[in-house]
Amino acid sequence: SYYIALAGLPLASARSPLLQFLRYRGKINIQRPKEPHYERARVIAVTQPKYPEPPKAQTCFQSRAQRMGTQLENPYNAIVAREVRNWLDHSRLVAVFHLNSINADEIFRVRVQLHQKNMHLKSYGRKIIGQAVTGTAYEAIMPLFHSNYCIVFSPNEQQIGALLRITRKVPQMILMGGIVESKLLSRNELMDFSKMPSLQVAQAQLVQTLNQAAGNVVQQLQAHQCNLVKVLDVHAKGEASSTEEAT
Repeated sequence: SYYIALAGLPLASARSPLLQFLRYRGKINIQRPKEPHYERARVIAVTQPKYPEPPKAQTCFQSRAQRMGTQLENPYNAIVAREVRNWLDHSRLVAVFHLNSINADEIFRVRVQLHQKNMHLKSYGRKIIGQAVTGTAYEAIMPLFHSNYCIVFSPNEQQIGALLRITRKVPQMILMGGIVESKLLSRNELMDFSKMPSLQVAQAQLVQTLNQAAGNVVQQLQAHQCNLVKVLDVHAKGEASSTEEAT
């Protein structure tokens, strides 16, 4: 028939299109886009808009002291510096600790334990410490205050043992040095000082040594006399026994 004849014609066969669009490119990275071509990058750089910078006030970049031409001194710093000087003058034991990262609760517990032993934990600024010790005998301790630190004051130098026992449980507090009876000591010297006996015990040991030496001198001086008395006593007893036998 007619439809069967048309089915045999070449125009009725299915053919694929001559032009087919395919996309082989992956996803576009928005966060890290690909660098443009050199020519395009140059055009983008040339066409970048340039906005004039707003005028800046010169006084914004100067400190208040420079603008006024004078150095401002806070009178409260002088009061605190006098307080630090008073602590240094009336404390027979001063220990300086380097303070690592520590929370407020831990440092409060340490402060309470030290207060129970009649020791006081303080912390001041380096400028205040410098104002307190400049021109005094304590000026040699300034190199210990370059970082975060704390100071422990005690009126009794024999409390060094209790201080070390308390701070040994707090690894954030590192002993750097201290002052004992107006003498600057290092960490090792403070450790050795804590092992020494108290002044009363040392005085008792000295008295015992002096008495023992005096007793040895007296014993040595009387040694010959005692030996002579013993020899004469033996000789007298020997003569008395010989006379008794003769009778």
